[in-house]
Amino acid sequence: MIRYFLNRFAMTQAGAKDLVIAIFSHIVFDIALILPAVFALMYIHQVLEAESVTSIWYYLLAAVIMFAMMYVAAKVDYKMLYTKTYTEAAERRINLAEKLRLLPLAFFSKKDVSDLSSTIMDDTTELETLFSHAVPQLYAAIINSILLTFGLFFLDWPLALATVWVIPVAYLVFRLSKRAQQAINRKLYQQKRDVSEVMQEGFDQYSELYAYNREEDYLAQFDQRINAYEKTLIRSELLIGSVLNLSHALLKLGIPSIVLVGAYRYFADDITLFTYLIFIIVSVRIYQPIEAMIDYFAALNMLDVRVDRMREMQDLPTQTGSENFDPKGYDIVFDDVSFSYEKDQNTLQNLSFTAKQGEVTALVGPSGGGKSTVTKIAARFWDIDSGKITIGGVDISTIDPEALLRHISIVFQDVALFDASIAENIRLGRKGASDEEVFAAAKVAGCDEFVSRLPQGYDTAIGENGARLSGGERQRISIARAILKDAPIILLDEATASVDVENESKIQAALSELIADKTVLIIAHRMRTVTGVDHIIVLSEGKLVEQGSPQQLKDAGGHFAGLLARQQDSGF
Repeated sequence: MIRYFLNRFAMTQAGAKDLVIAIFSHIVFDIALILPAVFALMYIHQVLEAESVTSIWYYLLAAVIMFAMMYVAAKVDYKMLYTKTYTEAAERRINLAEKLRLLPLAFFSKKDVSDLSSTIMDDTTELETLFSHAVPQLYAAIINSILLTFGLFFLDWPLALATVWVIPVAYLVFRLSKRAQQAINRKLYQQKRDVSEVMQEGFDQYSELYAYNREEDYLAQFDQRINAYEKTLIRSELLIGSVLNLSHALLKLGIPSIVLVGAYRYFADDITLFTYLIFIIVSVRIYQPIEAMIDYFAALNMLDVRVDRMREMQDLPTQTGSENFDPKGYDIVFDDVSFSYEKDQNTLQNLSFTAKQGEVTALVGPSGGGKSTVTKIAARFWDIDSGKITIGGVDISTIDPEALLRHISIVFQDVALFDASIAENIRLGRKGASDEEVFAAAKVAGCDEFVSRLPQGYDTAIGENGARLSGGERQRISIARAILKDAPIILLDEATASVDVENESKIQAALSELIADKTVLIIAHRMRTVTGVDHIIVLSEGKLVEQGSPQQLKDAGGHFAGLLARQQDSGF
């Protein structure tokens, strides 16, 4: 049973065990609720049959024992249904977060933030509710109904048949609609995600929408998604509501069946009044969990969609490797490397080159040539399709990504900052760095100039993604972060491409401090910025078309010379 729940609901081992205990604790609790009615019937039976009535003290003692049983059962049931369920929900969130930590970093560039947050937060919350209010109760209701039904058949099979015939009929109605419910639930789930994604996109791109007067177009698109979601939601509610009401109506026919068949058999002297009363009272305890069970089946159809999404994330391939990374130097070697983001669409083809330690190696070429991809796979954001990448002679595919990244500093063109102080944003480069070390790195990166003008200096909060700073200031914080990390390998995605000339010179000066005596791989968009590098790799359509020193490539008059001449003619 534990294995079944592990596979069925993508649970942890402990969560599956707790679910089994919750089911049986709820069974005991339901049985405990029947005991008062059973003892009441025993008393009525003694009175009706004119037997000697057992002492009232017997029934008082029985009542005390029953209430004690109900209290213990309710307490255990509450603990297993709620406390343990919330513990499992916490474990589920932690496991998902741990799974995301082990995924390739480039995975997140392919996923919308609302998509991931919806799975970790919203889906887990929904599962938490279902596992505390529906799933254990469903299985307990099934088991209790089976036990009660066997007992009734043992007591009187014609009355038992009159009691239970409505159950398979009601379930059949629900079962026949299951496929339609699952289809509309999947559609509803996807449309809800679409609404979240469009909303997130609007928040992220508000300045562009405002600048280009596209607010009305965006709102029209948003309204369209909302309306589609609303229509599907209404259809879903109508379908599920109709099925549930029809199933409940069919179950209601059970009581008249018991009354008619029981009355006929009682007046024919086939059963006693006591038996007749037992069926009438117990039938309530049968139909009540069956009605709840049908409601839970409807909830389980929506549960399947969310569990499938959880399982999809859990099945994503992770990157693993050795925690011990002790290379002999820091030369980066690409040996016949091929890579594609999608099958049959090669981004890099048979790429071979060496970026030597103590040298600056520049990647140049037209847009879409694979420059950014080279730096990403060098940091193992993605794993390659074929070939080998080594650092200091060690194949990076055998190294844990976190262990590898401890040796790499990356400065992207698009800087990511947090809504915290400048000091804390720089300290991301090295956890536990002292204030003096942070200030020293900031000074080398040229941050002192603009920080001195801020009201709280390095303690100034900079807003979401550094909204209170200019592009050049944000870039210098990113460089200060890399200087503080002081890693032996530097990957640079043209850090000065989007800043003015004054800031460019300041950032170039900061970079000169950062790259000294390290292995540097730089993506260059402006050819004039690479005339002083040691080695140039020219990429076009994912292939290496030229490599050599700047002077060698100028003299060769090939691709690099052409790129340099075109940019000089256009004023770059």
